[in-house]
Amino acid sequence: MAIEYLGLSGINGPLVVLEGLQGAAYDEIVEMTVNGTQKKMGRIIEIHKDRAVIQVFEGTDGMALKNTHTRLTGHPMEIAVSEEMLGRTFNGIGQPIDGLGVLSSDTKLDVNGKPLNPVSREYPRNYIRTGISAIDGLTTLIRGQKLPIFSGNGLPHDQLAAQIVQQASLGDDSDEKFAIVFAAMGVKYDVADFFRRTFEESGVSDHVAMFINLANDPVVERLITPKVALTVAEYLAFEKGMHILVILTDMTSFAEAMREVSSSKGEIPSRKGFPGYLYSELAALYERAGIVKGCPGSVTQIPILTMPNDDITHPIPDLTGYITEGQIVLDRELHGQSVYPPINVLPSLSRLMKDGIGKGYTREDHQDVANQLFSCYAKVGDARALASVIGEDELSPIDKKYLAFGKEFERRFVGQDVQDNRSILTTLDIGWELLGMLPREELDRADTKILDQYYHPAEVAE
Repeated sequence: MAIEYLGLSGINGPLVVLEGLQGAAYDEIVEMTVNGTQKKMGRIIEIHKDRAVIQVFEGTDGMALKNTHTRLTGHPMEIAVSEEMLGRTFNGIGQPIDGLGVLSSDTKLDVNGKPLNPVSREYPRNYIRTGISAIDGLTTLIRGQKLPIFSGNGLPHDQLAAQIVQQASLGDDSDEKFAIVFAAMGVKYDVADFFRRTFEESGVSDHVAMFINLANDPVVERLITPKVALTVAEYLAFEKGMHILVILTDMTSFAEAMREVSSSKGEIPSRKGFPGYLYSELAALYERAGIVKGCPGSVTQIPILTMPNDDITHPIPDLTGYITEGQIVLDRELHGQSVYPPINVLPSLSRLMKDGIGKGYTREDHQDVANQLFSCYAKVGDARALASVIGEDELSPIDKKYLAFGKEFERRFVGQDVQDNRSILTTLDIGWELLGMLPREELDRADTKILDQYYHPAEVAE
């Protein structure tokens, strides 16, 4: 028989304190009844002897020390999972909010999943096509990889995330099952509506499971949302054999929610006021991506985070960069020039790219053209710096060619329409067209045999 506890010992923000507990466990879910009618759910986050600190998911509004009944459930937070979750929309703790009724499923999983055991991991191979040249061509996303997008306030990361959801695939010739789990944390209502509407209008909703935590939802719910999303992704990937792409936006909201709850608990803050365990919390989420030996599916992650004040050394992007395998950086200057997506390719990289491209995956010239485009675009920066000092007219002929190349590279390769879903072959061909603007002797990062086959000098207009 379950014991029900009457009253609380203390309330502090989203946390309540309950004393006199028996048999309670860390991370256990509790059910709370306020005023005999209102139901709330909480999670035990700290235990000391018979005293427990409980996080209340729905917030502590309306709760008082004497009007609350608390019952222990005896289990951690679980979510019912099913393939029918694809095409559905849920709130931050996995409850349906699309008006299509409760999900019926006999399978319940603990949302506090464990990071994959390194011994059971399989090395990531094959790529996921996003249809975006700057990603597919230069920072290729590999199945089982975690590749974050570093953005800033006001930059179009929401639009980019929606475009990736609409266009992502395993390639034109793949018959494997592919789906997307999309989790939004702390987003405004109009942003959530933009995602919903965009996915419905483009017809991709049927293979997307959406989890939305709004900005006015309880802050504690934000801490659970990515765990719920990743639990569903792991079930679809490792139980149902699907390749799952998980998009988490915005991880900055998640980290700030953690800071708020940590402050309520009275913990000693670390860098910028964030708790000292920010690294381990982020790692526990990011390391749930990968491929397991013997399982046909995979979990790939694209966490999106907004860098406060565009500071890439801020604790959130800094720690994320340690854990993940590369990053895609959005640039405010390119955005100001109306380049979409404003991806700054020089600080962007994909550390697993080399193992999922080339012959048998994309095309044999992929690595060469990517290396050469990186090298040439780096020299564009040098030419622009020189032009700002001595003037463009005083530049050497080759520097002028680099300036022209840089302009076309940003316009045609990095920049593309929001509806433009490019194949990998189209991306590589555009890369060669741009490299044709430069003399062959400048292309020192590509193999001679590859140059013989693909390099064609651009015809100069008289």
